Amino acid sequence: MAVTKADIVERIHEKVGFSKKEAAEVVDSIFEMIKGHLESGQKVKISGFGNFVVHDKRPRKGRNPQTGESITIRARRVLGFKASPMLKKSMNGETGEE
Repeated sequence: MAVTKADIVERIHEKVGFSKKEAAEVVDSIFEMIKGHLESGQKVKISGFGNFVVHDKRPRKGRNPQTGESITIRARRVLGFKASPMLKKSMNGETGEE
């Protein structure tokens, strides 16, 4: 099951005590800030979680698999995510104490 924005809002409401409307505004503000930085090509680093990075892909040649016709795939921007070492350890049940 995936975590939704509504789940995040509900958790903030329960943990912090904000009203659901206030919690939704906080979540929306955070997401808008992250989105704005990524749209401008900036890296977003969330300590203990990971880094979101925008990569620019150059145009390249490809082909239509149905017709075999040669086409040009336009330049585009793609979003990458790299988990922090702390998150990777947590996902694998490691506590950092060896």
